[in-house]
Amino acid sequence: DGGVEMPGSSAPHVVPVPQSDPSAVDPEEAFVACIASCHMLWFLSIAAKRGFVVDAYADDATGTMARVAKGRLGITEVVLRPRVRFHGLAPDAATHEAMHLEAHEMCFIANSVKSDVRVVPTLA
Repeated sequence: DGGVEMPGSSAPHVVPVPQSDPSAVDPEEAFVACIASCHMLWFLSIAAKRGFVVDAYADDATGTMARVAKGRLGITEVVLRPRVRFHGLAPDAATHEAMHLEAHEMCFIANSVKSDVRVVPTLA
């Protein structure tokens, strides 16, 4: 079917091994990765439309889990730290930041969650 298989499991610090698999992605990691990949795909699309060629894109995205108003845990913040390297002509810092802002505004996933999503871009 062409699909990608990604093993999932609860986090070992929540559900001890052997009931969890430390090599698998836990739901919280998948949540952060989903937001990061949505942002990346929008950014790549915006860059291409503006005539920029992206040579490399990496993101050290993180999520913060904390108690929420009802006394339950939730991912309250996701911070994306994309590092982009361009081939040939690169945008200036202001244009680069504006492209990330546009990507953030267009990301369906970021628009669908309660978590605060921040983007801290770096030109590589």
